[in-house]
Amino acid sequence: MSDQPYEGRYEGQYEGYDPYPGPQQQQRQEQPQQQQPPQPEWQQHTQQWEGQTWETQVQPSMPAADTTYLPPQGYQAYPEPQTYGTVGQPQPLPQEAPAPTRAPEWTPAYQPPVQQAPGTGSAVTPDTASGYGPPTVTGNARVTDAQRARAEGRSPIIEPGIQPAALTAVLGLLLSGTAAIGQYALVVPLVLLQAVTAAGWFRLNGMWPARQGIALAFLGAVTADVALLAAGRENAPAAILGTLGVWVLLTLVLQLRSHADPDTRMYGLMATVTSAALAIIATGHLAAEPDAVTVGAAAVAVAILARALPLPTAASVVVALLAAAGAGIAVGGMTDLGSKGAFLGLGAGVCALIGHRVASYDYPSRFVHFTAGVALPLAAAAPAVYLLGRALG
Repeated sequence: MSDQPYEGRYEGQYEGYDPYPGPQQQQRQEQPQQQQPPQPEWQQHTQQWEGQTWETQVQPSMPAADTTYLPPQGYQAYPEPQTYGTVGQPQPLPQEAPAPTRAPEWTPAYQPPVQQAPGTGSAVTPDTASGYGPPTVTGNARVTDAQRARAEGRSPIIEPGIQPAALTAVLGLLLSGTAAIGQYALVVPLVLLQAVTAAGWFRLNGMWPARQGIALAFLGAVTADVALLAAGRENAPAAILGTLGVWVLLTLVLQLRSHADPDTRMYGLMATVTSAALAIIATGHLAAEPDAVTVGAAAVAVAILARALPLPTAASVVVALLAAAGAGIAVGGMTDLGSKGAFLGLGAGVCALIGHRVASYDYPSRFVHFTAGVALPLAAAAPAVYLLGRALG
């Protein structure tokens, strides 16, 4: 035997190794091995595998014919592949692939019933019944009552009810009664009217709170009252128009100093100028003849009450104008105007209905009705009372 390692490739089988041992070989392996003679020194220094090996126990013997692959436990055994193509052997039929199973769709256990809105054909759901749209991840804005009314084909206009009309009638009667007393007595309800006008216009435009704009408009109205009282009725146009011009310039300067964006500043400028103009124009009651104020304020009070009656719009307008003319005749008979009071009452009633319509714009809130809805009819009637009173007097 040579002490040199074998460098060639061994083509034969190793002695004593049988991959499929039979019963006799298995018994031979189970017998205790005889003591081997001592190996030479060069074989003692050969590399030995000391790591953990796979299973080294002898498995129970199995016939050579049954040495097919046994699938692991827990898996389905597939049949051995068979070859086809021999003569007389049928070809296998193609099998359809099993359809993929779909996960069952989730359905809510309870679905709320869909209701119909009374008087409309639109469905009412729990989301829309509360006044808000369905929840979204983008923060969808709330659908306003005016937008819903337009979508349903209804008018987005809600007119002030009987309560604002009653307050307008009370304030009109106060103007009518204090005008017969004297000019300084008329200042008290007039200042109240101007304050409500300034606040109501800002709220009507969706600007609330706007304390600085309301205060500026009200201060302009008070300034016009003081200037009129100082200058007298004969100089009333100069006092009113002069105060209005100064206040427009002052509002423009204040808005230019604002740090808001241009669109916001323009919107604030227009709202402040209009509010100040309406409050200052209401000073026309103080500039008009006392008899004209008495007739005109009474006509406005009656016209607004008639307009608040539950009648169709066209009929309500006609009834309100007839009531204003009748009130002008009735109150005019108590003054020096006489039957001319009908024209004064009719003119004041037309302006009052215009102011009433402006206060009804686009689903206003309850606060708008109790401010702009109360004050605008009387404030809008002030120019007609002043001009018609001078023309008929």
